[in-house]
Amino acid sequence: VRNRAFFEKMYGDCRRDQVTPRLVPVVWLPNTWGHVVRITSVNGVDRQLTAISRELDELPADDKRYLYPLGGTYICRHVADTGQISMHGWGAAIDINPALSDYWLWHRVGGDVPVYVNHIPPEIVAVFERHGFIWGGRWVHFDTMHFEYRPELLGHGATKEGAR
Repeated sequence: VRNRAFFEKMYGDCRRDQVTPRLVPVVWLPNTWGHVVRITSVNGVDRQLTAISRELDELPADDKRYLYPLGGTYICRHVADTGQISMHGWGAAIDINPALSDYWLWHRVGGDVPVYVNHIPPEIVAVFERHGFIWGGRWVHFDTMHFEYRPELLGHGATKEGAR
């Protein structure tokens, strides 16, 4: 659940080009993949993602294969079939390797009921969660490639260091 007015006040409205001026480059997996992604600098999301990237870059190669190529970071779009802006539209989300991920629409019994499937190692999830990102793999309508910055849902309080 996202309060659109709240997130637009915080991050800007992507449909009015208010998000892109706050996007900054982050090198994803600098020692392994080294591609630049754009993420918001609001609330220190960029600093958290940089720290995540460095930690994940230390994982064994077998785990790192889940982390690239990326499914994306910033894109002004809606969540499928909802009309609601995605956290990607505020520059506060990242999708890791879609080819090794699972999405509820891909795994349904009788076309309706999602059957939970996940291949993402728990070590990857733990790194993201330590840095205030929630994982779409914990949702009923699961999206195991998706991580979004939502420290308020994990009990991470705002800090002077994290705020901008």
